[in-house]
Amino acid sequence: MLKLEKNKAIEVPESLYARIEAKIKGTRFESVSEYASYVLREKLATEESSSPGYSKEEEGKIQARLKALGYL
Repeated sequence: MLKLEKNKAIEVPESLYARIEAKIKGTRFESVSEYASYVLREKLATEESSSPGYSKEEEGKIQARLKALGYL
């Protein structure tokens, strides 16, 4: 059974909407909403799957600790 999700509206500036409209002409996207949903899903998936990075200070501490333990 296909579960339909309810939609919520978000506002974007008219100039951005027009740019998206122009970008999706001739593509598989049938609407600005469809494209925006796709882009947001992709962005969230990328952010959710990436591991947190370390600051330069944290990297220095890790390297010092690994060196002290004889790994470096």
